[in-house]
Amino acid sequence: MVGAFRFMCEPGQISYDDPIVYPNQPGRSHLHQWFGNTAANASSTYRSLRTSGNSTCVNILNRSAYWMPAMLDGRGHVVRPDYVSVYYKRLPKDSADCRRQGKECVPLPRGLRFIFGYDMLTGKTPTGGSYFNCDGPSATPGHYATITEAAANCPAGNRLGASISAPGCWDGKRLDSPNHRDHTANPSYGSWGYLRCPASHPYVIPSFTMGAWYTVGPERADSWYLSSDEMPGMARMPAGSTFHADWFGAWDDDVMAEWTEHCIDMLKSCHSGNLGDGRQMKEAAPFVWTTPRRLVPIPPRPAAGATASGKATAAR
Repeated sequence: MVGAFRFMCEPGQISYDDPIVYPNQPGRSHLHQWFGNTAANASSTYRSLRTSGNSTCVNILNRSAYWMPAMLDGRGHVVRPDYVSVYYKRLPKDSADCRRQGKECVPLPRGLRFIFGYDMLTGKTPTGGSYFNCDGPSATPGHYATITEAAANCPAGNRLGASISAPGCWDGKRLDSPNHRDHTANPSYGSWGYLRCPASHPYVIPSFTMGAWYTVGPERADSWYLSSDEMPGMARMPAGSTFHADWFGAWDDDVMAEWTEHCIDMLKSCHSGNLGDGRQMKEAAPFVWTTPRRLVPIPPRPAAGATASGKATAAR
């Protein structure tokens, strides 16, 4: 059994920034949809995330930044999701299964960051897993490999979902690595028959799943694709094949310690920002289940030398 900590985030800014892959290089990346820290940009560091910006994820006690390729409708628009669900989970630290899975179960290290899902450099998926889905009154739910497959089973009036899971093993040393992946890993069953982290990554950390949900309007979703799908060399791949996500942790230390102890280690299922000890992260604003700006024009790429903070669009 695992403990769980769950909450929802509204969509945040849209920009061509990526502080992990292209730090201090605003406008260098493909277009991203952000969640969490509203001040996150190409120049973000652990310190800047902890001390600036609001959050679209309940409140500023979680100033972590979460981002993924923007969803495009093929008609000149970004499709903004209604919301993203975030679901942290891990075995409790005193569990025998925890010690069998790795050397030790530990909290998320301060300032940890990584990319997971499709690897734009190698074409492989070394960390994390993903799929597309559909939910609604006339939906046919499933684990679909591409947006096109999901869209065929997701008529107007439903929500198309993009779900991706982060790795749960850490090497215990690095907060980042040259390819922004190798310091984390996935556990596997291998030939031994039970879930285990690689010997090179013996520390079990809280993994999390992100599920972004997009309303399908009357224009349908059969032409939708991810911004990363149109990168050089990717154009002939099925829509959604390049699905990946980035995460830069910036939790308040005390709050992260609370949900790790009470929700994860005590095997509780905490939701809506409940910390498992009778307290709850107060919502910064009432949560909205349907985004008021579902379709926005694709923003122009900023000119070379432009500041990152001046070129983000559509915050909340």
